[in-house]
Formats: sequence, C-alpha cells, structure tokens
Amino acid sequence: MSPTQVVVIVIVVAVIAALVALAVVANRRRALKQRFGPEYDRVVAEQDSRGAAERELRERERRHAELELTPLSPESRARYAAAWEEIQVRFVDSPAETVGDADELVGHLIAERGYPTGDFSDQIAHLSVEHARTLTHYRDAHEIRQRNERGEAGTEDLRQALVHYRALFADLLGEDPVGQQPPEQRHPDHEHDATSR
Repeated sequence: MSPTQVVVIVIVVAVIAALVALAVVANRRRALKQRFGPEYDRVVAEQDSRGAAERELRERERRHAELELTPLSPESRARYAAAWEEIQVRFVDSPAETVGDADELVGHLIAERGYPTGDFSDQIAHLSVEHARTLTHYRDAHEIRQRNERGEAGTEDLRQALVHYRALFADLLGEDPVGQQPPEQRHPDHEHDATSR
C-alpha cells in the first residue's frame, strides 16, 4: 500500500468517525428537545452555549433518576380532585386567598409524588424532566402569586393564576392537562373550562 493510499484511508476513517460523532450529538439533541419541549429552548436561552444547556438538562435527568417518585393512590387522587373543586368554589368569594391555597395544594401534590419542595428553581428543574410542557404555567402562576402577595395582582390575574396552577395540577394527577397551548393562543372558553373542573 502506497503512502498516498494510507493517507486517503486515514482521511476516510476520520471523516466517517466525525460523521458518526455528529450523528450521536444530533440524536442526543433531538432526544433532549423531545423530552424537555419548551424547557429545552428556555435553558438554551439562559445558558452561555447550547452545549452548556444540554449538560444542564442531562444533569437534571441524572438528578431526577435519583428521586423515588410514587404514583398516587386512587384515594389520594380523589382527595386532591375534591380539594381542587373546593378551591374553585371558594375563588368567587376570596380570589386572593384561593390562589395561595392553590399554590399550597400543588405543593402538597408535588411532595406526595416524591419531588423536592424547597427552592422553587430546584423544584422546577426536577419537574422539568417529566412535566416540562406545563412548567410555563407553573412559573406564571408562581409569579402571579408573588405579585398577589405584594398587592399587585387584580382579579383577572388571580383567575389566570388558577388556570395556570390547574395545568400542572392535572399533569401531576396524570390527567390530560388543560392549557397545553400558550395562554395567548387559548380560547377564553377553554380557560373557563379549566377553572370549572
């Protein structure tokens, strides 16, 4: 074999290896995008690079795998559903208090499922692995609740918070969460349906 042939073979092998590496990276990226949905884009926007964002998401998956998540018993599911119905009924008379109660109920549900309930950003990171599609709702609800505590949220804001809490609540219960579309794309009747369940 001539030196030229050896060089050509080495170059071909290097090109094939590079193509395989690119395919592996592309498959990993596609898997992360599929698993994390809109959360993938959010983390990419927050990080210095796509690589750093993907390392963060893989780290979330690793930490999530260490959790001991438990499904709800039928009794717990019924208890949570009844508690949510009560919150919706009370909203008419005391919306400000009810949003706080909704946040507390969602927190209890998160804890019972086995997720950490301490720091909000840590909680979001853990939830993002299985509930990424409803995290925007949870973030929005959390932000409105904080505004409510400062006396800056109106009744319509509070109603929106309840709709947002309901999306994560339903997702955690294993129901089809209402509000998978961004809030600006939903029809107002669908939002009413979400608070009237």
